[in-house]
Amino acid sequence: MAEAATTKASTLVGKLETDVEIKASAGKFHHMFAGRPHHVSKASPGKIKACDLHEGDWGKVDGEAKVAKERIEAVEPEKNLITFRVIEGDLMKEYKSFLITIQVTPKHGGPGSIVHWHLEYEKISDEVAHPETLLQFCVEVSKEIDEHLLSEE
Repeated sequence: MAEAATTKASTLVGKLETDVEIKASAGKFHHMFAGRPHHVSKASPGKIKACDLHEGDWGKVDGEAKVAKERIEAVEPEKNLITFRVIEGDLMKEYKSFLITIQVTPKHGGPGSIVHWHLEYEKISDEVAHPETLLQFCVEVSKEIDEHLLSEE
């Protein structure tokens, strides 16, 4: 499912993408991130410890624990799309920039949805690995959120 990292002019800039099939509706999954991100930690407590709001209003914005402070850059409810920019935390020790876009679309010809994760980043040096482990983390979180949403029905 994961595509290999692609590079532009610099070997430090890359993109990773993956699709995850879920049973929940596109709108419900999108709403977990756009409308009630504080519930993401309830849906995936082993991977996401907490989600705190620093400013604004909700909905407008493995191994050792990592901390990331993110700012919501874009929300397009009609496309079930949300984009986060990591602005502080552990990822910023290895990356100059890190952008995460999540778009959920209804599955064609049946129930359920496809969650598309798109990571864009610039590493601080060639020694920093491409974030394949973070992409796998996104897949696992998607599945846990899906189970949580289905249990709420």
